[in-house]
Amino acid sequence: MCNLNGRLVLLYSSFPFTGAAVGSRTIRHQLQDSPRRLPATLLGVGPSLQLNVRIDPSSLSFNMWKDIPVPFHLSVYFFSIVNPSEILKGAKPQVEERGPYVYREFRQKRNITFNGNDTVSFLEYRTFRFEPAKSRGLESDYIVMPNILVLGSAVMMEDRPMSLKLLMTLAFSTLGERAFMNRTVADIMWGYEDPLVDLINKYFPDMIPFKGKFGLFAELNDSNSGLFTVFTGVQNISRIHLVDKWNGLSKVSYWHSDQCNMINGTSGQMWPPFMTPESPLEFYSPEACRSMKLIYKEAGVFEGIPTYRFVAPNTLFANGSVYPPNEGFCPCMESGIQNVSTCRFSAPLFLSHPHFYNADPVLAEAVLGLHPSPAEHALFLDLHPVTGIPMNCSVKLQLSLYIKAVKGIGQTGSIEPVVLPLLWFEESGEMEGQTLQTFYTQLVLLPKVLQYAQYVLLALGCVLLLVSIACQLRSQSARHPGIRPVAVAVDGAAEARLPLILLEAKRLPFVPFCALWFHRVRPHALG
Repeated sequence: MCNLNGRLVLLYSSFPFTGAAVGSRTIRHQLQDSPRRLPATLLGVGPSLQLNVRIDPSSLSFNMWKDIPVPFHLSVYFFSIVNPSEILKGAKPQVEERGPYVYREFRQKRNITFNGNDTVSFLEYRTFRFEPAKSRGLESDYIVMPNILVLGSAVMMEDRPMSLKLLMTLAFSTLGERAFMNRTVADIMWGYEDPLVDLINKYFPDMIPFKGKFGLFAELNDSNSGLFTVFTGVQNISRIHLVDKWNGLSKVSYWHSDQCNMINGTSGQMWPPFMTPESPLEFYSPEACRSMKLIYKEAGVFEGIPTYRFVAPNTLFANGSVYPPNEGFCPCMESGIQNVSTCRFSAPLFLSHPHFYNADPVLAEAVLGLHPSPAEHALFLDLHPVTGIPMNCSVKLQLSLYIKAVKGIGQTGSIEPVVLPLLWFEESGEMEGQTLQTFYTQLVLLPKVLQYAQYVLLALGCVLLLVSIACQLRSQSARHPGIRPVAVAVDGAAEARLPLILLEAKRLPFVPFCALWFHRVRPHALG
């Protein structure tokens, strides 16, 4: 994805998640046997839960919301071009996947402001640190990539006058710019000096929204995704975490329909409590410039904590002909990729699942080296349904560039039109350590203890009741010696003795008695 300010900079989806996978057999079966309702023992903590999950400095979850104590990792996979010279001659592109290059992500909310309408506004800043031990390679590795500035600008200039395109070709040649480049991972991620950036800014000031270094993540470190204003849930718990405004807007204007421009759901941090499989799992992603919706797949358990798994529907990136509600995101190409050029200064960038998973097969067939797989490339979110807090996530998305030969720009050669993958990334996070233990104790262990305690108290109550009845009967027998024990016959077997007595009620003004334990019982007086 590109960032919200329109920079030609890749960002990942704004999913803030936390982790989950094995455990409590009892609660797991409760969710699986009846996924349409939550366990009664968990629902019983409703009033207390509402006080503790709302966005309020006095709530137990406020610090978790403010400074998410979950280790997030951003894993980046590059598609290194194997045959750049052949591509310029019209051959099919061949790519080799490189990575992952893993970064530890840190998040912190700043400028937190509580408003008077049950909302709170904040900026969430993110920083990254490379982790060689988790990576398959170093930031010094070289990757052959499409030169986004050259090939992206060429497509954007396609309908401009020929004289302007020839001037662009001359500028590219003078600066030594080529269609493909060989740069380090660090350069691609965090930026490199390129005189073309200064040239474009000088003669085409509105074409690219950045200055200085150009990199896919150049301005991501210590940056934010815009000002979110969300409901706190203090006055209405059902609206907690739902976005009221983003950057002061209640809807965006990038797309061609009101439905596509709507800002729905949460900011991706958390969701309202007491969710069901029918509950919408929606969020607004500034990087995708749109709201997204995940659907319920199955119930599960993560480290003893019950979860609901939500996944992307097949229609998430479908084009308008396959899924009419997505028509507003067009102009579209093949189904399964979303054109984000409308909110990215017309740069020919596309968003999809990795390796064009769940997209029109012609996209993957047009590039050698792609192998879409649901196990490796599908995204999921495991959510604790009672609190609405994500336990575990794996969010995987791909950024691609549409390239082609443009008449008048010699650097594009004879490139056949193709949507060429640049990279894909996975953002993952799971709850662990002391945070997980506290969560498990409060939300799973304590409700289970309360559940068993109610049965213990019920049994104790029955014992006390029986003792009370026995004492009452002994007292009545001592005061009324005319009461005689009896023998009973059960199913014809005479003299079968049961631990019951019948009272001769005619001698007493009022005698409480218990029913016999078995049916078809005939009383017989002793002697």
